[in-house]
This record gives sequence, structure tokens and C-alpha cells, in this order.
Amino acid sequence: MHAEQLQAYLHQNIPLSRAMEVSVAAIDPDQVRLTAPLAPNINHCATVFGGSASALAILAAWSLLHIRLRAEDRNATLLIQRNSMEYEQTIAGEFSARAFLADADSWPRFIKTLSRRGKARIAVTSVLEHEGAQAGRLCGEFVALSS
Repeated sequence: MHAEQLQAYLHQNIPLSRAMEVSVAAIDPDQVRLTAPLAPNINHCATVFGGSASALAILAAWSLLHIRLRAEDRNATLLIQRNSMEYEQTIAGEFSARAFLADADSWPRFIKTLSRRGKARIAVTSVLEHEGAQAGRLCGEFVALSS
């Protein structure tokens, strides 16, 4: 899947991504990086609304799993089961979220469990960045259900 395809998919199927003006900046099997501008995500302090920052981090994590499953030609419904978000600094401009597997070696076990049981869990980390600095971090656990 190419960046343009993922972006179109997100905008069509997750309307919040379109309202936030999310763009897919980079995509490869090991990570996905999404960006969003300040204007549609602004709060009363002229910084990024915490909900928008969290949403971008979750979207990046979900997108990583989505593209990896599609690359293996697997149909599954992806759901976030739980997450924790740490905000480390305010964001006063364009921001991004870079997602990667919390444990790079967990993918084969995840796929094997999904194949065997029709359900599997996996942890994903998503780092918020602004002007080259880390602004926050999401630790999320996702569940995949075979379609």
C-alpha cells in the first residue's frame, strides 16, 4: 500500500482523519508517520488539542497494523483495546505521529495467534513529534479479529 492509498482510505473510512487534515508522510513495513496541521486541531491556548494529538497517535498505530495485515493479504477488523498517552510538551504548530511495533519480534506470534484463534493482540508505540522533538508518546494495545 502506498501513502496516497492509505491517506484516501483513512479519509474515506475514518472521517475524523479528514476533519483533522491528516496526511500520510511516510509508510514502510516497520513504521508509519502521519502529520496534521495546527489550524483544525487548535485549542483555546492556540496549541494542539490533546484529543487531536491522541487521535493522530492512535491513527498512526492503527495504520501500521492495517498496512502490515494487508501486505500479508489478511482480512481482520482492528480495534484499540487500551492505551495510555503521555504529553511531554505543548505543540504550537504542525505535528506528527510515528508508529512502530512496541516489540519488533512480536509480529510472527501475532499472525500465528490470529490464524489459529481468529483473534490476536499486539502492542504498538506511537511517538508524537513537533519541530524535531518528541512531544508525547502513546502505548496502545490493539486487537485483530479475523473477518
